[in-house]
Amino acid sequence: MAKILTTDYGSFLTVFHVTDQQGQKVSDSRTIAHREGPKGHTSGILKTSPGKRVGVNSMGDYTAIELIGRDRPGLLSEISAVLANLHINVVAAEVWTHNRRIACVLYVNDDTTNRAVDDESRLSAMEEQLKNLLRGCGNDDKAGHTSVSLGSTHVDRRLHQLLFSDRDYEGTFAANEPDSPIVPKVTVDRCEEKDYSVVTVRCKDRPKLMFDIVCTLTDLQYVVFHATVSSDGPYASQEYYIRHMDGCTLETEGEKEKVIKCLEAAIRRRISEGLSLELCAKDRVGLLSEVTRVLRENGLSVTRAGVTTVGEQAMNVFYVSDASGKPVDAKTIEELRKEIGQTMRLNVKKAPTNTKALEASGWAKTSFFFGSLLEKFLT
Repeated sequence: MAKILTTDYGSFLTVFHVTDQQGQKVSDSRTIAHREGPKGHTSGILKTSPGKRVGVNSMGDYTAIELIGRDRPGLLSEISAVLANLHINVVAAEVWTHNRRIACVLYVNDDTTNRAVDDESRLSAMEEQLKNLLRGCGNDDKAGHTSVSLGSTHVDRRLHQLLFSDRDYEGTFAANEPDSPIVPKVTVDRCEEKDYSVVTVRCKDRPKLMFDIVCTLTDLQYVVFHATVSSDGPYASQEYYIRHMDGCTLETEGEKEKVIKCLEAAIRRRISEGLSLELCAKDRVGLLSEVTRVLRENGLSVTRAGVTTVGEQAMNVFYVSDASGKPVDAKTIEELRKEIGQTMRLNVKKAPTNTKALEASGWAKTSFFFGSLLEKFLT
């Protein structure tokens, strides 16, 4: 639960009531110290500089690559293969897909020196090959491109910005059953008394839900003056009192519709459907290429992924479905265990598909820690 209060004089007060992902009181001393520390903490931050080449930026011993384009089965495998062939190792990555679009932030280095890739000709070759992959066979102006962020950018925030700028909120989302826990309900009303627009969101609760909503409102140039956040079982209810940066409220139906569509898209981007594959193995060059190749050869599409390296261990999480978006059958799972399970630890989970299954499993509290993957790598 949380409350955010502001005044017209610039005062700001925020109160948060928090638990860990198991719904228990936070007792870990490192977590408490982290939350009590300076709010300028930079875990998960991608630092880039003006003048760097489009989509590629150096960060210490790593080079950060940003990609966005049309999603298709096997695309992540193709991206991984290109990097492996260029002797570039992926040490951390986060991949989101939504509404047939894909956005990635990858941290890579030279597989021989373990240093950032800074050779201009090599970077140009890598960029050109990746752009060709993203371009694919599409003929429209959204077929594929790369982007760059200037200044300091949080990785999750950057993924939101990439997909928002790519207008992934346009078009029709894939249909879901009425009882599906992934369908967010967003409304926009008017608070006449205080001259605010009131945005109400009700959906399945999960980590970083508030972050996703506030990021989107910020990107839409709205300021949050007051907010109330609460949860009821597996569901979250959030209410935001907002105005545009120019002081105006949402007056037209077009403005309201855009806010609703953008918030629905922001919530859906981080939702993980289908089968979850959690893999842990000793890190080695080409590991990501090998794993994604096996997934592609078994007819699986990656809908979301998190990759990180901690010490000598690689920890990867993939959410997958078959090429048509349907659940993965038992035979395919068994094949995966035979091919992958021999060389790495493999844990297979299935995301609940309806409200009853969601409540029974406690999915909102036990979902895998996607949000901390890059944080562990960067700290």
